[in-house]
Amino acid sequence: MDKRKLLKKLKKQNKIIKSEPKYIERLKNYQKIYADFPEIKFLVNNIIEANRLIKQNELPQDLPPLILNDDIQDHIFEYVNSKYAQGDPEGDRLWNKLSDNLPKLDKDLRSFRDYLETEYGMWAYISAPFIHDISKYVNNKKGLEIMAGNGYISKGLRNLNQDIIATDSMEWVNENETGKHLLTNVEKIDALSAIEKYKNDIDYIIMCWSPDGIEIDVDILNKIRSIDRDIDFIVIGEKNGATNSKKFWKMADLIENKQTESLNKHHKPFDLIHDKLYLVK
Repeated sequence: MDKRKLLKKLKKQNKIIKSEPKYIERLKNYQKIYADFPEIKFLVNNIIEANRLIKQNELPQDLPPLILNDDIQDHIFEYVNSKYAQGDPEGDRLWNKLSDNLPKLDKDLRSFRDYLETEYGMWAYISAPFIHDISKYVNNKKGLEIMAGNGYISKGLRNLNQDIIATDSMEWVNENETGKHLLTNVEKIDALSAIEKYKNDIDYIIMCWSPDGIEIDVDILNKIRSIDRDIDFIVIGEKNGATNSKKFWKMADLIENKQTESLNKHHKPFDLIHDKLYLVK
């Protein structure tokens, strides 16, 4: 292929990419396409409302599982048949429109977490009800958040008049959106240094979504265990999954009781990630 043809092909590809609707615009389009399907509108509306709140630097509400019902295609078929006689070209066109968009809709529903990571640097989905539960648990004790990222947890707790120090090394700022959309004041300091600096002033430490496979979490756990006073360690992550190192999950003494069950009441999985809040010793 000569250079002119290659350039023409690249320009055409760029034009296609630029003309594709953005994630939220696609969802708003699904609202119109599936206006007569409450089960679909419910899922789409939840995402659009969550995005609206996060965009305004507010914490969103809980999400339902963002998964289409297995029988959704049957519902669509029944709906089309109720409006058009069999063989009616209008019915065929409607069926094609509704069924052809289903795989795209399904993919976009499952991609909400990816969108949050890319757009806002929000890795763990932190909802307002979840933060209310954590606030009740810490009960006006002084806390330290390490690896705070953009500060969603600390912002939520501060809004509820909790005293918490937010810290992050900001090492990822050149690789993704972490640290670029700060919701609250976050001190630039690495986790181990932050613990050393504030260990005599705090009652608990929160660590949310420590990077997968990196054993800094092991060093943090050992650091906390070496302190000669009790400090509660609150960890949010997916055990042996998308967060933390395997060594950490082997070493961590996880407390799972009615208290942790209550703390996870408003932190339920909405996709394939099953992260939880753990109390760690």
